[in-house]
Amino acid sequence: MSYLNFDKTLLVNLERSLSKEMIRTNRAGVYNSTTLVDCNTRKYHGQLVMPLPELGEDNYVLLSSLDETVIQHGAEFNLGLHKYGNNHYSPNGHKYIREFDCIVISKTTYRVGAVILTKERMLQSNEPRVLIRYTLVESGSPTLLRFKPFLAFRSVNALTHENNRANANMDDCENGRVNRMYPEFPALYMQFSKEPVYHHEPTWYKDIEYPKEQERGYEYKEDLLVPGYFEVNMKKGESVIFAAGITPVETKTLKALWKKEEGRRISRDDMFACLKNSAAQFYKRMGDKCYLLAGYPWFHASAREEFFSTPSCTLDIDRPEYWKAIMDETAVGEVEAFLDGRYDEVKITGMDEPDALLWFIRAIQKYSHKYTTEEAAQKYGDLCMKVIDYYRKQLHPRAFVHQNGLIWVDGSQRPATWMSATENGWPITPRTGYVVEINALWYNALKFIAELMRCMGKETGADLMDYQAEITREAFIKTFWNGVYLNDYVVDNWTDHEVRPNQIWAAGLPYSPLDKKQQKAVVDICTKELLTPRGLRTLSPKSGNYRPNYVGGQLERDRNFHNGPVWPFTIAAYARAYMNVYKHSGRSFMERLLIGFEVEMGNLCIGTLNELYDGNPPYKGHGGMSYAPSVAAVISVMDTIKNFKD
Repeated sequence: MSYLNFDKTLLVNLERSLSKEMIRTNRAGVYNSTTLVDCNTRKYHGQLVMPLPELGEDNYVLLSSLDETVIQHGAEFNLGLHKYGNNHYSPNGHKYIREFDCIVISKTTYRVGAVILTKERMLQSNEPRVLIRYTLVESGSPTLLRFKPFLAFRSVNALTHENNRANANMDDCENGRVNRMYPEFPALYMQFSKEPVYHHEPTWYKDIEYPKEQERGYEYKEDLLVPGYFEVNMKKGESVIFAAGITPVETKTLKALWKKEEGRRISRDDMFACLKNSAAQFYKRMGDKCYLLAGYPWFHASAREEFFSTPSCTLDIDRPEYWKAIMDETAVGEVEAFLDGRYDEVKITGMDEPDALLWFIRAIQKYSHKYTTEEAAQKYGDLCMKVIDYYRKQLHPRAFVHQNGLIWVDGSQRPATWMSATENGWPITPRTGYVVEINALWYNALKFIAELMRCMGKETGADLMDYQAEITREAFIKTFWNGVYLNDYVVDNWTDHEVRPNQIWAAGLPYSPLDKKQQKAVVDICTKELLTPRGLRTLSPKSGNYRPNYVGGQLERDRNFHNGPVWPFTIAAYARAYMNVYKHSGRSFMERLLIGFEVEMGNLCIGTLNELYDGNPPYKGHGGMSYAPSVAAVISVMDTIKNFKD
């Protein structure tokens, strides 16, 4: 039995199995995602979902589902599953599932009488193509397989309905058919490794429901076009491969292509292997550029999330070639373009966020810890100094260095921090003025730049940077330390005393503005009031504003977003702070803390971590089904435990 294995008992229980999702990507933005029982519960689910830049910034669902039917002696056994109104599911193919396994690739085993059929799927690396292999493991008599493609051809942020524009015609292609449902879309080639028989019977399947969207208060009913169906005769032991993509493939090469792709996959046989696989799925190549997506299914590449996550999603999993591709070959150039005002060359979003460039410096600092400070100085020293000058010379459009050495931001009308939820365009958590984690990052950056400058022989400049850092440190303590913990933000005569996780960065960064006693106080209050098995709560339960559950319509969820739910990415700074305070005696505690995350490997989106979780038990997951900062943070914790030195 593998690490990610689910048996019949769970799978036939829709109340349990429909909550478990899977996602696979091709490292170029294309993904395949559904539930373990192949019933789409989100509008984002689909067998082939991809970016189409010519149509917009969204991803687009081309092939929503592929329903299979086993036919023996004229009797039909449909393996598909869709939700319709009145909680009706049809055609209940989940009752034939005996096992779902994810050792290397996802594999579903069906049993229909004497027939045992396996279904395996994966995406072709860096190509917009899904591959699905069917193997007839056991059969007492000739077996016919029927395949019905459910076509969507729409944005992940929209739903389609029966209309006169849709083209149901299927043109010939090698061992299959091709359809272009709407003229603005690319054609979809549906091909088999064995020649099928195609029957053209266009039908709209109406009012298919997506319960996840219903929960979120969105439109949740869709009509999908099935232009016809394919049939393939199979014999015991035979395999047939189905391929769907926007370019044709030579079908005689499909078996060799499958073998090649299978050999590239990572075995998910423990927690770290799952996280390593998940981290690699965030890579997105775009021509000669490479980015780290913030997550799936609706995220793009954004500066804060990319700079936070890239070190752990590349260096900590021994993929330095992707650090080079993401940072050296892409991010460095875009940071330089941003600093020089060449904004049209910056493709990553959020570069103007007040803390984004500080996270870039933090990423370089992590690189220096993996290799050497001398190497980091040689490769990135000049650019890091340019970033610091950008802040110090008041060139940043949204962050201002005051005479006391602290950074001031205006978050009153537009969110200035990662707590970015809005209501009618206004920040729900209006963190503004002096913000604790931004200034902790600023102090850490100043000290690290001084370190780089000394490696570059710039002693005078390094001394100046240390002097600036000391001014910042003194102002930081005066502004944020309230004698027990750190205030969250301070603006004019207002001090926000809410206990939030943002203070943990002041204790968890390599250069802390706090003394040891203050660091311990911050760690202890975060442990006492914020710590859960999934990370730190965004607000203490003692607060009158505590709203722990991420539920309801969009407005209610936005109001709760950062006022109680747990964000796992906070656990990285917490682990470093805890180990800094408690040294090796804290190792066993941190190892036990990882158990809470390991549980999530088999929950919700299997083998990865969600964006956020409820702040109260049972800590149910929500938001993006796979979130890069969450995955990166837990990898970072494992690396911290492994490599911690007093």
